Amino acid sequence: MKTYHLALLPGDGIGKEVIPAAVRVLNAAARGFALAFEPFDWGCEYYLRHGRMMPEDGLETLRPFDAILLGAIGHPTVPDHISLRDLLLRIRFGFDLYVNLRPVEILPGLEPPLRGKRPEDIHMLFIRENTEGEYAGLGGRFKRGTEDEVAIQQVVFTRKGVERVVRYAFEQARRRPRKRLASATKSNAMQYTMVLWDEVVREVAREYPEVSVASYHVDALAARMITHPESLDVVVGSNLFADILTDLGGALQGSLGLAASANLNPGERRGPPMFEPVHGSAPDIEGRGIANPIAAIWASALMLEHLGETAAADRVMTALKAVMAEGRVRTPDLGGKSSTEEFAAAVAGHVKA
Repeated sequence: MKTYHLALLPGDGIGKEVIPAAVRVLNAAARGFALAFEPFDWGCEYYLRHGRMMPEDGLETLRPFDAILLGAIGHPTVPDHISLRDLLLRIRFGFDLYVNLRPVEILPGLEPPLRGKRPEDIHMLFIRENTEGEYAGLGGRFKRGTEDEVAIQQVVFTRKGVERVVRYAFEQARRRPRKRLASATKSNAMQYTMVLWDEVVREVAREYPEVSVASYHVDALAARMITHPESLDVVVGSNLFADILTDLGGALQGSLGLAASANLNPGERRGPPMFEPVHGSAPDIEGRGIANPIAAIWASALMLEHLGETAAADRVMTALKAVMAEGRVRTPDLGGKSSTEEFAAAVAGHVKA
């Protein structure tokens, strides 16, 4: 029997609650294969003890695993630019996980927060460039603490980096029924990086004549997500643009507790892929047992699908949608009174049924 070795990084805050919930569902879904989990206590508490978010050799420790399941990173005791860059971005960049994939759709039993829109009107797949762009981390600060202080943040776009993520987006669009791709740009104001982005999109588009392509300035695209979400299918954007747009997508779903993501390097293994809910660590509700585990469970389904266990992934999503459609078990952010464990138990029960 095949065994998948999975690294668990619960991280901080509610990450320590939603990851065990996801593991419970994963164990229920495992049929014909086995799952072996190894937890790591890396995160902000680790930083306060050791002065770093993860060990120096952390990437080499993670490299042999088949996948990583991450909970949440961040705590008020550690500056965000340290907690994010020294763990999450270090893994993304270190393993060249250049695709961040985020589905945006309405689960059964929920109504879209947009007036006059139906659940079927919101069904998008975001493809975010994940390892360069605005988050490349190049720059510096000079004359610190003086009235002449200067901060410079360099944006890095490479033809290779843009082309590979755009091509992946076209491949996803080609497989979906509507075969539409929207590209987020701002080439009217950013005459170098985003002009390169637009040129590459047009070049790659010639290889996919069956895909309808539209290019939107990112601000206009944000507005379109509100006014005409039904016109959007697959959306591709740079690291910063798609980061912001996908949080808007989470709001369109009804709660950031529903937003799941996959960090991938398609076709080239430099390290394990990483799957994560994209909500924060929510220290205000930490330890209360009311965190919504849907995003972590959904991310686990994405992980199973990526591992090739599509039947198990389907079992998880079918069970998740069944529980949501019934409406009896919901966490407080969705208007219910159920605990994290109660929701996970309900989904696991449907998986086993």
